[in-house]
Amino acid sequence: MIGATVIALGAVLVLGSCSSARGSAAGGGDSGDEKVYTIGFSHVTTTNTPKGASAEKFKEIIEASSDGRIEVELYPNSSLYGDKDELQALQSNSIQMIAPASAKFTTLAPQLQLLDLPFLFETPEDIAKIASRDSAVGQAIFENEDLRAAKIKPLGLWDNGFKQMGANVPIRAGADMAGLSFRIQPSDVLASQFEAWGGIPSILAFSEVYNALEQGVIDGQENTWSNMETQSMHTVQKYITESNHGYIGYIPAINSDFFESLPDDLQQLVLDAVDESSTYNREIAAEVNEKAKQVIVDEGSTEIVQLTEAERDALMASVVPGVWEEYSDVLGADILAELIANRS
Repeated sequence: MIGATVIALGAVLVLGSCSSARGSAAGGGDSGDEKVYTIGFSHVTTTNTPKGASAEKFKEIIEASSDGRIEVELYPNSSLYGDKDELQALQSNSIQMIAPASAKFTTLAPQLQLLDLPFLFETPEDIAKIASRDSAVGQAIFENEDLRAAKIKPLGLWDNGFKQMGANVPIRAGADMAGLSFRIQPSDVLASQFEAWGGIPSILAFSEVYNALEQGVIDGQENTWSNMETQSMHTVQKYITESNHGYIGYIPAINSDFFESLPDDLQQLVLDAVDESSTYNREIAAEVNEKAKQVIVDEGSTEIVQLTEAERDALMASVVPGVWEEYSDVLGADILAELIANRS
């Protein structure tokens, strides 16, 4: 009887340790007299993408700066949670951090569709300026009341880069997309963008895109060079149009209850680590995408379509400012007015 009690107690202790190791607010163990807090960090891309590399950098920085008081467990490439369930996992504190594309937050916080606006940025330098923390766009992200109510605290903005369009036909104008289905992230703005070009938007999880292209469930997709190359999307697309028509930015975010459970000094170290990893991210994003593009070019199975300036201007004119103004009420009339004014 005593043996059974000891075994049962041991099982309880093991289960408790497992729960703590997954990063409960109570922390994952003791280091001397100080708790060790575990941050489970789930994301959907491979480690050799801008997001994957930035997540690795965040882990490196925070574990070093906290002297081991914070440990980070990384779960890349949808190995733990995918597009469909990572937000719910974050809200329930089943995972402590995620870094989805901004479009993934729009079901909870529609205003974040600001970052989905077509042709919002022209250069990487524009991103840092237009979406800085003290800008109107930055305030919509980092001070978002809808995310706060959902127990989500945005920490930063990581660049993945500019989007290109893949299809089995060369795309030089909206008319080339007429009647073709394109995978999009869950964003009304992105749906309106493709509808304005005559395409048919289809929401799919990132991990499902390759199979959908291979099986002909969809005709095309928009993505960065690194996302296409690391997921082999280009191998099932005959053409990629280098359009730079949109932006994919990731918002590293933490469960707010977990964050607030951290001692004040560790909270600051988390914020500092995200800022430092964001700087690193901006340094590598363009390089990673350029290398991925070269891999696609070297493989030779996909033709790269280069738009003329007139073709790109025409593509832009068909959605700017029309699609932007369609979402004035959701995104904020004042913000849109400011963005449109800054383009002139």
